[in-house]
Amino acid sequence: MFGRKKQASAPLPAVQTVPRLYRAELSPLQYEMQGKAERDLYASLRASVPIIDAAIDKIVRLMGQFSIVTDDPQAQPAADALLRDVRTNGSSTGMMGFLSCYLDSLLTYGEAVGEMLLNADQSGVCALYNANPDHVRIKAGSSPLELVVWVDDKPAPRQGLVLASLLNQKSGTVKGRSLLEGLPFVSSILMRVFESLKNNWERAGDVRYAVTYDPKDGNFSEESARQLADEWRKAMRSESVCDFVSVGNVSVRVIGAESAMPGCEVPVRVILEQITAKLGIPPFLLGLSWSSTERMSAQQADILTSELEYYRAAVEPVIRKITDTHLKLAGCHGGFSVVWDDINLQDAVELSQARLNNARAMQLENKYALEGDNEAE
Repeated sequence: MFGRKKQASAPLPAVQTVPRLYRAELSPLQYEMQGKAERDLYASLRASVPIIDAAIDKIVRLMGQFSIVTDDPQAQPAADALLRDVRTNGSSTGMMGFLSCYLDSLLTYGEAVGEMLLNADQSGVCALYNANPDHVRIKAGSSPLELVVWVDDKPAPRQGLVLASLLNQKSGTVKGRSLLEGLPFVSSILMRVFESLKNNWERAGDVRYAVTYDPKDGNFSEESARQLADEWRKAMRSESVCDFVSVGNVSVRVIGAESAMPGCEVPVRVILEQITAKLGIPPFLLGLSWSSTERMSAQQADILTSELEYYRAAVEPVIRKITDTHLKLAGCHGGFSVVWDDINLQDAVELSQARLNNARAMQLENKYALEGDNEAE
């Protein structure tokens, strides 16, 4: 493929901490894998709880852009063309679109699978495809150090063009951990609170009236009660303000007015605190105003920066594999590096003001230091 004979890859070393029963022939069924029911559960969480879906979208968008810098200047145009023009899923261009979808799947399901498609003359990568997690399976190969992607109950024929990642991989398994792991229980409580709130407002929000009629003379007839009910119904259904006139003692009260609506602010906040703690997103980025101090927001922004750095490190091997494959097929064998844009979650005005204050402080320090030297002389 590269104009020279392909060397056979060295066999992977044996892992001595694997039991002997598994060491002889590793069966994919002997390793814990993620099932479709679990993936459907995580997908339903994103569809049912908007704050979870918003948090994952925020993480993907806050990842920022990156560039590929090659050691050989002649290879830089090929790297730039790959980053800018590679076709993604048939609907967009650019590696960033593929990476956003890839990271979205990695965060939601704990695993992501993609594929590189080559040109007809195999001179480079022409397209990238994000595979549906339900259509593929990630299993162990002949060694626990090897991941193999299966399609239609058999390994994909060209594993070198397949991309697979596991997030927070469990020890001794080929199963990643979703960012949503641990949230189904607290999310079910949140949905139950919202369902109860909906039912309460259906009962108490849409006001129902109890009308009690007590005739003066004590003579009660079914005809008079029916007439009273018809007049009340007309008054309630009238599109304009309408008076209700009756003979006798008529009392009108709101059904359920004596009972107070149970408050939900405290339980909902407790649940949302658990969800945001698991997702690693500061509450103020999700529209939750729980803190009024700017210092707390700055600290949360620093924590989020470290979270984004971790996710960048998780997807960077995929970027390097795509770039390395493309450059080698194009005849470029030099090295390269992936350069990410700086993560900036602070306000630009605040940063410029901080730099100005530092410059003034340094100027005053130099001034006083110079005056002290003159006095010493």
